[in-house]
Amino acid sequence: MPVMYNTGDWFVLRPDTYRKLDLHTPDWPWGMELDYMQVFGAPFGGPIAAIRDPTQIVPVKGSAKPIIRLFNTAGEELGNISWNHGKLITMGWSDTEELICVQDDALVFIYDMFGREKESYSMGQEASITKIVDAKIFQSSSGTGIAVMTTSGRIFVKLSNTKDFRTRQLPEIPKSPSDCTCWAIVTEDRNSYCLLGRDNEVIRLFPGEAVGTIARNLFDKPFDRLLLMSTSYDNQNLALYTNTGLLWLGSVDMKKKFCEFDTGRKDIPRQIEWIMNTESNAADAVAISYSSFLLVVNRNGDKNLFTYDPAIFLIPEMDGVRILTNSAHEMIQQLPKCVQNIFAINSQEPSSFLFEAQKKFQEKSHQSDEYISLFRDKMDVAVNECIEAAAYEFCTETQKSLLRSAYFGKGFIPSHNPEEYMRILRILRVLNALRHPKIAMPLTFKQFLHLKPEVILGRLVFRKHYAVAIQVAKHLKLPESWILEHWAYHKVMNDKNDNEVARKIIEKFKNPSIEGISFCNIAEKAHAVKRDELAIKLLELEPRASLQVPLLLKLGKYDRAVQSATQSSDTELITTVLLEIKKKIMLDNFHMIIREYPVALNIYKKIMSQSSRIALYEIYNSEDDQKSIAEYHFANALESDTLESHLPAITNSYTQARKNVEAELCSETGKIMKLQKVLTKKYGNLHGQVGFYSMSIHDTALQLLQMGELKEAEKIKSDFKIPDRRWWWLRIQTLSEKFKWDDLEKFAKSKKSPIGYEPFVKVCLAQNNLHEARKYILRCRDDRKVHCYIRAELYEEASEAAFEQRDLNSLYVIQQKANSTGNRMLLEKISAQIAILSSKK
Repeated sequence: MPVMYNTGDWFVLRPDTYRKLDLHTPDWPWGMELDYMQVFGAPFGGPIAAIRDPTQIVPVKGSAKPIIRLFNTAGEELGNISWNHGKLITMGWSDTEELICVQDDALVFIYDMFGREKESYSMGQEASITKIVDAKIFQSSSGTGIAVMTTSGRIFVKLSNTKDFRTRQLPEIPKSPSDCTCWAIVTEDRNSYCLLGRDNEVIRLFPGEAVGTIARNLFDKPFDRLLLMSTSYDNQNLALYTNTGLLWLGSVDMKKKFCEFDTGRKDIPRQIEWIMNTESNAADAVAISYSSFLLVVNRNGDKNLFTYDPAIFLIPEMDGVRILTNSAHEMIQQLPKCVQNIFAINSQEPSSFLFEAQKKFQEKSHQSDEYISLFRDKMDVAVNECIEAAAYEFCTETQKSLLRSAYFGKGFIPSHNPEEYMRILRILRVLNALRHPKIAMPLTFKQFLHLKPEVILGRLVFRKHYAVAIQVAKHLKLPESWILEHWAYHKVMNDKNDNEVARKIIEKFKNPSIEGISFCNIAEKAHAVKRDELAIKLLELEPRASLQVPLLLKLGKYDRAVQSATQSSDTELITTVLLEIKKKIMLDNFHMIIREYPVALNIYKKIMSQSSRIALYEIYNSEDDQKSIAEYHFANALESDTLESHLPAITNSYTQARKNVEAELCSETGKIMKLQKVLTKKYGNLHGQVGFYSMSIHDTALQLLQMGELKEAEKIKSDFKIPDRRWWWLRIQTLSEKFKWDDLEKFAKSKKSPIGYEPFVKVCLAQNNLHEARKYILRCRDDRKVHCYIRAELYEEASEAAFEQRDLNSLYVIQQKANSTGNRMLLEKISAQIAILSSKK
């Protein structure tokens, strides 16, 4: 089926088909000529480093010092590095787009793509002393590695992006008068070893071996020495190039030979790179760059030749090889099978019929139905191939045509799942944006899947393409908050107007759909560049006190830190803030800050009460809180058993605090303690080591009465104003306990009892003196006599008193209690009284 569509740059290396894609042409700055430069390109459409080739004699313009110029793939200059160090041996790019520069004294310098130095380290003392003649930058499963060859022929290897800076030494090279002319590093899993070309042999240096092993007789035709050596991206294949123009292709272990090809060239090529397959991790061809043409040879010995302007540089990729010249930027890759099925001449594949059917449908031709009838039962295969082919295309018009064909075809599939169609559509929109010259990241579909969207977003952010990164994140439904944070960092670093920066950041971050934004991270960045006022403005926008407070402390804004912590109601945070501030400022200033925040003040007091009483006293003293000072002295006095000596200070503090009741109580406590001291000294020995310490006024008076010291007790009553009711209780209690019934009667008759006479009855009954109790019952109030008689179990007198008072309820109670006595006459009398009172109701 003849479909001549987008096939002009295809070429065949039997049995495979390859294509040459035209990427955007680089617009190099004026005076930039690659003919006289050494060029090092990063994979995955990354930046390009160029430096004047020291082996070529060219007129020097400007400084004689080497200058490393950094570009993106569109030719836009990103930065430059004035090389002020030693002799530069080689350069290369890490997997994180960092430029690695190795100089002859084994020092390695790391720069970002804008020429800012990040770090430097040495490849070891031995390499530094013996000097380096060559170096290789290579990729492994553990990251980017560096291998150096010294003048003594030793190889040292290390991984540059690990925290372990130890360098590994490979085995010695077998002795020979000849020097090595080419070498390469091969990585297998976590191991890296070296292949060296010397004369007509290949030496393998594997870690752990004493000396390298030699492989000979790889070529059928004679030659003098190997000039170039190249391993494939997957480290499975090896290419060797000799001084006679012979090319050897085979497995990296040299056990399998693919072909031996005679290029017929005597000039030395600049580079040899393997072309990795698009749909697999294999490699079937190599690209060899000469001064003005490119030779492509596959493992079957088939070749193709392309002519270019002088200076051709190859950048190996995981699915092809990029070609960079003064006027072109192209890519050679094996043609994806799905693309070949659709666009190949006379293709009979369902996807090719679908593509043509959709074109006829647009033309409103009946032939569309004829094409569909040829593959209707394979419509799902055709649709999937069109979707897949669109992903591999760089031309947007071709992408649209293929996706239209897929959209047209899926209408004939009732249960078609559109998820893959939508996924490829989203990815293509992102890839087309990345391939634009303003972004200059010409990624392929396979590279996009390998890197992952998060890595690509990180690279966009690092290049300061914030708007594109946010749109890509939205399009792929990924978080965008961290992108905005990086944009804010950039504003903080470069915009000097604090108010304007704060306004822009607030405006960008006010969108409620954006989650995870941390103003504290941005404020910390502002503080790092000594823009504290901006940091404070940004911190005011942070709703999370746990993030806000630590930076406020770092900024020295202690008042705001306490305020923010107290507003959060997080006691643990408040405690942390208070203890941190106390370490950093004078105590008086600390007290002045926290007294404005009652919650913080109370928490601080609680902390100090458990850890430092002195600090607690200082805060009370600074606040002139006399009540708390009094309580502080009181607690200390109780703990140290020195209450008497502290009471004057406690009384004074309560007086100053206008706590008159507490002051009076303390004053009286002081008096009673002095009196108790005197009483203990006076009566302790007379009454068997009696002590008055720690007694209340009540207990002191009671003790004196029990000792018979009535005058002393009366003096306490007078001095300490013991109420009459309590005094009478104390007197009758002590007299009854000592069985002084006459004195008790005299006391009862001394004056009218303020507590009545029922307590007299109670104490007499407590001592089982019914006779004395009868005396006092008669003096009780009439309404209480019945109760007292019942309590004394004088039921006859109780019934008479109840009858006199016409208290029918009490008679029932008396009757019930009298039942236990068995006194029939009494019970009859009570019953008669009840009957009389009941009849009168």
